[in-house]
Amino acid sequence: MQYKTQFMKSKNLLILTAMVLVSSMLTAQISLFNGKDLTGWKTYGTEKWHVEDGLLICESGPDKAYGYLATEKHYKNFELNLEFKQEANGNSGVFIRSTIEGTKITGWQVEVAQKRTSLEGDATGGIYESYGRGWLIKPDMEKDKNLKAGEWNKMKIRVVGDKVTTWLNGVEMVTLTDEKIGKGEGSIALQIHDGGGIKVKWRNIMLEEL
Repeated sequence: MQYKTQFMKSKNLLILTAMVLVSSMLTAQISLFNGKDLTGWKTYGTEKWHVEDGLLICESGPDKAYGYLATEKHYKNFELNLEFKQEANGNSGVFIRSTIEGTKITGWQVEVAQKRTSLEGDATGGIYESYGRGWLIKPDMEKDKNLKAGEWNKMKIRVVGDKVTTWLNGVEMVTLTDEKIGKGEGSIALQIHDGGGIKVKWRNIMLEEL
């Protein structure tokens, strides 16, 4: 009887271990950036996207226009983790469920910008609808302190159905439920804002499909 009990315990342990391994495989993160080149991405516009020392770098070009780097694959429900470092004017963003024609983008941007100096300023972690309703939600200004100017920052974006939640350096910035976003389809895209003088570095762009 004791041998049978031990056997059953060992069997249950093996089954549990297998379930955990399968679960981890199904929810494993994938890297969207290989640290070497722009494989898996497509550029839009004339602004500069390049890889240097394992970092993805975006810079304004001579046209000082909008530019985008979008995933070739579309992603619907996911959790995206990445790190960014703003240099010079850091106005940029991470778009979700977006499509692009030329340099006109349809979709929703999680803002990456400098700290606000007024109520009308930009707001990292807020959600903006380009060529549509404009700002949908901004974080409270007191949360701007979570942005480390000129240093590496960690951003997390979770998109499930019609709900989007953003975090900056471990702090929840906004949560938005929006029917139009829920119907959206498209790529993840990084932005260079127009105006010139922009440089942002990116690394550890990791995605988990949900």
